[in-house]
Amino acid sequence: MKNIVVMGSTGSIGTQTLDIVRRHGDELKVSALCANSNVDLMTKQALEFKPKLVAMYDEGAAQRLSGALAGTGIKVRGGMDALIEAATMDEAQMVVTAMVGMIGIRPTVAAIEAGCDIALANKETLVCAGHIIMPLIKKHGVKLYPVDSEHSAIFQSLNGEDHSAVEKIILTASGGPFRNKSSEELERMTVEDALKHPNWTMGAKITVDSATLVNKGLEVMEACHLFSVGLDDIEVVIHPQSIIHSAVMYRDGAIMAQLGSPDMRLPIQYALFYPRRPYLDTQRIDLVGLSSLTFEKPDPVRFPGFSYAYEAARKGGSMPTVFNAANERAVALFLKGRIGFMDIPRLIRTAMDKVESVPDPTVDEILEAEKMAADAVDRGCGA
Repeated sequence: MKNIVVMGSTGSIGTQTLDIVRRHGDELKVSALCANSNVDLMTKQALEFKPKLVAMYDEGAAQRLSGALAGTGIKVRGGMDALIEAATMDEAQMVVTAMVGMIGIRPTVAAIEAGCDIALANKETLVCAGHIIMPLIKKHGVKLYPVDSEHSAIFQSLNGEDHSAVEKIILTASGGPFRNKSSEELERMTVEDALKHPNWTMGAKITVDSATLVNKGLEVMEACHLFSVGLDDIEVVIHPQSIIHSAVMYRDGAIMAQLGSPDMRLPIQYALFYPRRPYLDTQRIDLVGLSSLTFEKPDPVRFPGFSYAYEAARKGGSMPTVFNAANERAVALFLKGRIGFMDIPRLIRTAMDKVESVPDPTVDEILEAEKMAADAVDRGCGA
């Protein structure tokens, strides 16, 4: 029986993780559930999975949840300290880090220091603090399993191979809902348009990130840390069918790729059970039925957020944090209808121009850079 902590249990990755737990209840046990503020769903999850601890980042939500779970024996706590307490429980063997945003960094650090393996689905952890996280992983001898479909595909394509023989990593992207839109059309795209992803079912924030291609820029930064490669060793290709989830090219010209239907349960389950592959009732790929697999280069002119990600990564220090935090704030404003779609990359540019990068930032400096970037976005749009 593997005891796991699910951080972000009410989100897209979290709910799919719990679906896998539901199907493998004889092998997986939930020790703690963590979320931001969704009391209604957390109440249902807590009553079903009966964890020892439920942690809500929003302390008001924690108070409401405490009332809803009164008499159940489930401990309810609120705030960052509660997330860290959940991540460092004595019985926890793996922490699934699926909370959106910078919230996940401190609990992830604490979990690693407590000796827990990590199933990583929180991009910000490596984008902003990869220089801290990866040495900690090595120091404490824990395992980090990527949950993003692309990074899981790379991880699988590297399995059993000589990593020094890698020539390049091929990171695929669907292209999102606006792949064929002109620059003029992109200016008119609405929230409803942006949330209509052609292949994947994801949360609102990451779906918008897919539409801007910012998500792929973040994944490039993650891949550099996860697989110890440079930016120039990663090629991003648009693959609209989302069948090849990513690949690795080796020095002899061979390409190892992972294919499958666009179902996030596959990489989640792979991380939870590695190296085993239990049965999963996902849709099977019919190779004969596939009419074609096509590939294109990303367009950094129509999707400037993608090129800004590379710029931030090359500058390093706290600039990836500035990029990420500015995008996070701009997407939140877009989802509220306060800015247009193409204002997202414009505001990222504003923040990157306004906020100075700090070399080799500490966690506190990372969080300060986040605040400064968000403030720059608010000033840039008059929020």
